[in-house]
Amino acid sequence: MGNRGMEDLIPLVNCLHDALSSAGQGCSLYLPQIAVVGGQSAGKSSVLENFVGRDFLPRGSGIVTRRPLILQLLNADTVLNLTLVDLPGITKVPVGDQPPDIEYQIRDMIMQFICQENCLILAVTPANTDLANSDALKLAKDVDPQGQRTIGVITKLDLMDEGTDAREILENRLLPLRRGYIGVVNRSQKDIDGKKDIKAALLAERNFFLSHPAYKHMSESMGTPYLQRVLNQQLTNHIRDTLPAFRSRLQSQLLALNKEAEIYRQYSPDDPARRTKTLLQLVQRLAVDFEKLIEGSGDKVDTINLSGGARINRIFHERFPYELVKIESNERKLRQEINYAIRNIHGIRTGLFTPDMAFEAIVKKQISTLKGPCIKFIDMVSEELLTTVHQCINKLSSFPKLQDETEKIVTTEIREQESKCRDQVMLLIDIQLAYINTKHEDFIGFINAQQPYNQNKKKGVAGMSGNQGVAPPSSLIVIQKGWLTISNISIMKGGAKEYWFILTAQSLSWFKDDEEKEKKYMLPLDNLKLRDVEKGFMASKFVFAIFNTELRNVYKDYKCLELACDSQDELDSWKASLLRAGVYPEKVTVDGHENRASENLSDPQLERQVETIRNLVDSYMNIVNKTIKDLMPKTIMHLMINSVKEFISSELLAQLYALGECSALMDESPEQQRHREEVLRKHTALKEALAVIGDISSSTCSTPLPPPVDSSWIQTSSPASLCPTSVTGAKPVIRGHAPPVPRVPTHTGSTASSGINGIQQLAGLPTRAPSVPRRQPPAIPKVK
Repeated sequence: MGNRGMEDLIPLVNCLHDALSSAGQGCSLYLPQIAVVGGQSAGKSSVLENFVGRDFLPRGSGIVTRRPLILQLLNADTVLNLTLVDLPGITKVPVGDQPPDIEYQIRDMIMQFICQENCLILAVTPANTDLANSDALKLAKDVDPQGQRTIGVITKLDLMDEGTDAREILENRLLPLRRGYIGVVNRSQKDIDGKKDIKAALLAERNFFLSHPAYKHMSESMGTPYLQRVLNQQLTNHIRDTLPAFRSRLQSQLLALNKEAEIYRQYSPDDPARRTKTLLQLVQRLAVDFEKLIEGSGDKVDTINLSGGARINRIFHERFPYELVKIESNERKLRQEINYAIRNIHGIRTGLFTPDMAFEAIVKKQISTLKGPCIKFIDMVSEELLTTVHQCINKLSSFPKLQDETEKIVTTEIREQESKCRDQVMLLIDIQLAYINTKHEDFIGFINAQQPYNQNKKKGVAGMSGNQGVAPPSSLIVIQKGWLTISNISIMKGGAKEYWFILTAQSLSWFKDDEEKEKKYMLPLDNLKLRDVEKGFMASKFVFAIFNTELRNVYKDYKCLELACDSQDELDSWKASLLRAGVYPEKVTVDGHENRASENLSDPQLERQVETIRNLVDSYMNIVNKTIKDLMPKTIMHLMINSVKEFISSELLAQLYALGECSALMDESPEQQRHREEVLRKHTALKEALAVIGDISSSTCSTPLPPPVDSSWIQTSSPASLCPTSVTGAKPVIRGHAPPVPRVPTHTGSTASSGINGIQQLAGLPTRAPSVPRRQPPAIPKVK
């Protein structure tokens, strides 16, 4: 059964299925369905039985096939895994308990299948009826006007009146179809009742065509075996047309696996030399990965989040300066401390000169407050280093023992270097405390410090007054842009809303969107300060507040403006940018004396001394802060980051060897063993599949599509002419669209039922419809 090409193709396709199953993939050749369409009692079921070679379908008079029967031929030796659809016969007049719209229900069922582009249509017509009025051909032409997937099947040739034949039709000269007609002779009801089997029926069919004077010259192109060959050739054409894209996809998958498969093929889990070499390679790769994350690299750039060195850089230049500014004492408290220091140094006497000791005491106290931010700075960098190292070590997950030991060793090293760095930073602070260098070139000295405190400020204001209406260049520089949500606006006034914010050196403006056309407000930065807002338990945003130090409204009738962003990174960035613009954080009260009224400085001489020391402290702390900002990143870079990099690249391997369990470290995880075996199996299967595809291409051939013919003799069925009237005959019945196309279940294994090997009969649609039809026939799809 089937042509020679199909006989060669079937084992190859089966091999392709087996190879792809080994690779964990399906063979997506998507073979087309074959739908049998025809009038009632046209012999559709008999055609299918002869094609399959099994006697399994219901038969009798009237409507026997009442719903689509989806037949799947699975694991057959002589045919591919096909899907055949036996559709109910087309009828015009309801009989018995059939609904009045029976014609349209059946048409709906048929159209659901034959509308699909991958459906081959067998249009079955009895030879003893008028072919020009064949309902099957009309429906086929509705969905396949070019005739590319329609094959005419003429049944009951043995029942034609004596002296008549269908020779001109079968020769495709009268009422031609593009793919022509194939005549078949099925078993009669008498043959079936007499237990005539399919094999005997096929032999009788062949004898009929060989002995009939009108058909014997074309007997080789008639009968069920020829129909099988024609359909099999169409499947061969389909498979060959599908192969190029299928081959390309498999080749892409093979190329993606080549490198990994080659590594696994050379890897021998039990070879000590191979284990040692792999350990060396993994440690070297760890060192390279860590250095790339710290120093930056152009390959595999993360465009979603900051990582490694970029996050540490942000700590250096955004987080740490912000922490330093936060601990600055407020003006009122500082002056009070200077006042007490001067008076305590003079004791019972009234001093005539500004005491050096008061300046030194205040400066040392200010320097000591730097220890907190510096320790916090070290902790933040240490955590980022640990995160970066873990990110690299996670790539060793194929070897769990190696991963655990490496993580322990490197984490211990980071903690040791962190401790050394902390000691070194404390030493730097102690060095600053050990000697107050009043001869520093940037220190203003006592003479300059005795000038009026506000003199320089007044000069600055006077200088600006000469350029009224012209913004200084710094005010035009945009420090940061981004989306922020004003979160403290009441619901009555519109509620929280997101705006596009722009921060410059002079103002904070926000716009409706990032096109920056519709400005909502511009807030000057004068007298503004920054305050942290505690994040709520269920809150998803990170919030900070801006307020006016003179207790004026910041925006409309709001004393402060609460701004929210989506992440801690954005929050830190906005805080650092506001710091650059001169908006400093609110000072944290250390003791309970903040709100106590300061003592009256009625002594002009004491007030002058306080002012002098205040200016000296400010000048000297600027020097110290500048030094600390410069030395801290350098110290951490030298003692922590560079030391850890050097340790991983030069000492880690030695410490792993020192554990004395080098072989045990390289034991694969069960997951890695399965992955390695899966990669090798999949790689082999893909190579086999590509070889099979090459064999299919070389051992099969395609047949060209026959040229178009004039099929204008087939009158397409008009939806308007098919609309029935109601039972009373008053008005045409309004019908909706056809139901959706039913899905044909995909078979994953072989099945068998009693008497039918590898055939499934599936119920698809209900047999009854509403007694009053209210749907129009399904629309004819457009054919491009």
